Amino acid sequence: MNRSALLRCGLLIALAPHCAAYAQDPFTIDRPVRLIVPFAAGNTLDSSARVVAEAFLRITGQPLIVDNKPGGAGSIAAHLGASAAPDGYTVLMASSGMLAINPHAFSRLNYDPVNDFKAVTGFVGSPMVMAVNKNVPADNLQGFIDWTLKNPGKVSYASFTAGNPSHFAGMILNKRTGMDMAHVPYNGTSPAVQNLIGEQIQAAFVNSLAVAPYLAEGRVKILATTSPKRRPNLPNVPTFTELGYPELEILLWTTLMVPCNTPEAPVRALHAAFVKALADKEVESKLNNMDFVTMPSTPEETTRFIASESARWKEAVRLSGFKATE
Repeated sequence: MNRSALLRCGLLIALAPHCAAYAQDPFTIDRPVRLIVPFAAGNTLDSSARVVAEAFLRITGQPLIVDNKPGGAGSIAAHLGASAAPDGYTVLMASSGMLAINPHAFSRLNYDPVNDFKAVTGFVGSPMVMAVNKNVPADNLQGFIDWTLKNPGKVSYASFTAGNPSHFAGMILNKRTGMDMAHVPYNGTSPAVQNLIGEQIQAAFVNSLAVAPYLAEGRVKILATTSPKRRPNLPNVPTFTELGYPELEILLWTTLMVPCNTPEAPVRALHAAFVKALADKEVESKLNNMDFVTMPSTPEETTRFIASESARWKEAVRLSGFKATE
């Protein structure tokens, strides 16, 4: 489960895509680019795509058309992305669930997360926080652990759906501490937060913005964040790594992918445009305000990162015993 160890393991080679090689021709982005987004319009990740689309237009002179294809744990969008023409004009926003968790949770998928895609760049990541309701008699993580251990079978935590990092974060924490928090999956962040503040559940792993209004009202407490370092909007909240739980350094990440047989010239042109868009100060500010961190990387770095995350979440899925319902 240690990320640095996984980066050194031979799985990186085994999981690398096996795409056909093509002759290189000059390529310029000279018409609109379709971005397939596996989330509904209005979702925060959809919003992140639209923020970047504004800069993409300024940089290339061409619109980035956001095409929302939610559902099927990302499989609908992934299948469309994999089967698109490999010409550089269709890009898939792929999530950690689609590329690193689904392959280990589903017995079969309608796409191959390794061989159907070629990486363009990392896109954005979002940390989670562990929030508890106001009646939990603990103001820090160790206090929560001690209280839970004294109340076996009485404490539950929410995820915004089963089979994603918000689910597995609680399982990892259980395993590390000996707690027996019961997992309660929800269909989205909003109902999970409503039951948290309604005190039907004691804890939740969610995006910080989802609980920010209730934090200000004193209806929730935030015990830790899964980010690599403290978040600017939560300077007094420690990271799990600070508290001795590096396994819980987790970002809900996205990458940008194209069909596997896309030639290198379009990949490099898209990479340059998206990296420049992510580096735009206005874009970066807007994304930070949405609690996103930008994750630009080379295609090669992105491929290695996906492989290491896939190995990491394979182990988490195994430990949890989770299997997705098809």
